[in-house]
Amino acid sequence: MTPCLVSRVHFTSKRDMVYTLKMTILVEQPELGFQADERKMNSDANELVLDGGFVVPENGFDAPEINSFGHSFRDYDVASERQKSVEEFYRLNHINQTYEFVKRMREEYGKLDRVEMSIWECCELLNDVVDDSDPDLDEPQIEHLLQTAEAIRRDYPDEDWLHLTALIHDLGKVLLLPSFGELPQWAVVGDTFPLGCAFDESIVHRKYFKNNPDFDNPAYNTKNGIYSEGCGLENVMVSWGHDDYMYLVAKENGTTLPPAGLFIIRFHSFYPLHRSGAYKNLMNQEDVENLKWLQIFNKYDLYSKSKVRVDVEKVKPYYISLIEKYFPAKLRW
Repeated sequence: MTPCLVSRVHFTSKRDMVYTLKMTILVEQPELGFQADERKMNSDANELVLDGGFVVPENGFDAPEINSFGHSFRDYDVASERQKSVEEFYRLNHINQTYEFVKRMREEYGKLDRVEMSIWECCELLNDVVDDSDPDLDEPQIEHLLQTAEAIRRDYPDEDWLHLTALIHDLGKVLLLPSFGELPQWAVVGDTFPLGCAFDESIVHRKYFKNNPDFDNPAYNTKNGIYSEGCGLENVMVSWGHDDYMYLVAKENGTTLPPAGLFIIRFHSFYPLHRSGAYKNLMNQEDVENLKWLQIFNKYDLYSKSKVRVDVEKVKPYYISLIEKYFPAKLRW
């Protein structure tokens, strides 16, 4: 094990970073079910301010109508420089995400032989990551993680597993870092979709799949493709990225999060399913139950993206306690 100083890591020139985090961690240098409940908790005050200063209205999560750029959320058609870069991202994503590519990535990264560190150390590594596929946000990822977690914590105070799931759901974006192979953005972020069956019409910028090698493969271009009806999403190959990677990390390191937590981690970017209702033909009964929690989570994941700042140091002790409850002190990544 050798010390590695992690400082600023730049993935975009679009903005100046608000603050710089420096930390030292020991890494091995690589060579290259629950029933969903819609209950809300009441408060005597008009609004509740959580430890990090994140304000949530009394009557539950109030989804804003516009994002931090002044546009509708997930609007992939509005003309802007940000949208142009997002569309180019999806062009590359849809051309290169193939069944064989995903199979190869799962085999390579499933070894978990790149880094050893804690969950919180990984959270801090995301400080300078900006997701080029997201039309709604250009803030560091750690801000989004805490915004999502704190909003859920207010509305579901007894579901601590869901608070932690919200905190860690995007940690797989460390795949953008040199220590994790510095994968291109199209192989790390963006909406996910199944491989091995037809590309559904609901997938964002679907037109670019025509240049994907899988597009004309007769084994892959039917509704079920290589799968059987009701086979279960755990048996389906989904486009590679931070979702699937973090799912592998959590599962193989023996997390005690409930199945719904792992389902959220792996499929939170699977918008064709939880937003458009596509691919339900591949789901089993457990997926149906877990999807209820994913749809609850998605509201917070999408609409908590804002310029509201969270005081990291104030909320840190709470989330450290959850990490200790559900994960080992050090994880293989």
